[in-house]
Amino acid sequence: MTSAAAANSPVDGALATASIVLSLLVAVWALVAALRQRPPDRVQFIGLGILELALLVLSVLALVAVGGGDRPGEPGAFFGYLVTLVCLPPLAWVLARMEPTRWGSAIVCAVCLVAPVVVLRLQQTWEVLGG
Repeated sequence: MTSAAAANSPVDGALATASIVLSLLVAVWALVAALRQRPPDRVQFIGLGILELALLVLSVLALVAVGGGDRPGEPGAFFGYLVTLVCLPPLAWVLARMEPTRWGSAIVCAVCLVAPVVVLRLQQTWEVLGG
């Protein structure tokens, strides 16, 4: 990461890190449930809700930065990742509700493992110009 790009990136910082950590914690919880052959539980759904709130705030910060004149390095990819990111937790919630078996927990786990990757790609597409 270049220092100028990192300093101006609205998708890099404590909120992005917290989103990644929360997503991984929910993924571990869901993996344990899946391995124990348990359906998705309230903790998984609450975790998905909190994750969605964090990702929405991150998205709003990114959109405010764009509205303020900052530009991501790859705008098309950036906005594609942004839309994908905010759709992941609701998608996991819907699919897990449709599959009230251990596979529902596996779905939550898989989606929560994808979310941190998308956050990282979001950061990379913002910084591609190198400041």
